[in-house]
Amino acid sequence: MHPAYYPSLVLYEDNHLLVVNKPSGSLVQGDRTGDKPLVDIYKDYIKEKYHKPGAVFLGVVHRLDRPVSGVLAFAKTSKALERMNKLFRTREVRKTYWAIVTHKPPEAEGKLVHWLKKDNVKNVTTAYAKEVGNSKKAELNYRLIGIQEQQYLLEVEPLTGRPHQIRVQLAKMGCVIKGDVKYGADQPNKEADICLFARRLSFTHPVGQEPVVIEAPVPAYESWKLFANFTA
Repeated sequence: MHPAYYPSLVLYEDNHLLVVNKPSGSLVQGDRTGDKPLVDIYKDYIKEKYHKPGAVFLGVVHRLDRPVSGVLAFAKTSKALERMNKLFRTREVRKTYWAIVTHKPPEAEGKLVHWLKKDNVKNVTTAYAKEVGNSKKAELNYRLIGIQEQQYLLEVEPLTGRPHQIRVQLAKMGCVIKGDVKYGADQPNKEADICLFARRLSFTHPVGQEPVVIEAPVPAYESWKLFANFTA
């Protein structure tokens, strides 16, 4: 990512937090691919913008899967990182996602509860209706907020933070996310994204204590064109 793109993705920044609009396909943290992750890209951004000598601190507060886009928060201080971690751990951060699915959900809104088990070798999560060995409980609320040409826009609020949670729970309901071939989509999206988007983060600022609501614009990807101007 070229440095010229840094400011265009920044949604919110102060002395303690940096929140960006994560592009689909980008890594949050490094992995075996060796691709430069956003945490390192934005360390460079801070170093250049503020002319900081030496190492730059930037803590990863939460993660989004590589093909997912949207609101992603980092902490610029250790104090903010510790407090944001606690807010996520105690479920005091409200996370709102949008997902386009190609099958209508059985109900216009509802709550999904499953037990998830992750296969770390295959990087795939399986959802079970009842608890199984080494599984973790996962809960989310969803509601249908838009319909265009037999595509259904769901607003999803995960109540837990499990790997691939939204993707596998919606698939288990029969509503595979558009483009998500890992969890049953017929075909990938042209831009290799999946139609899952972190729309909004709402929380109390870890230092200033004021309410913070950060929202990202609807992705400009081809896969989102039917909902390009949708608001909710």
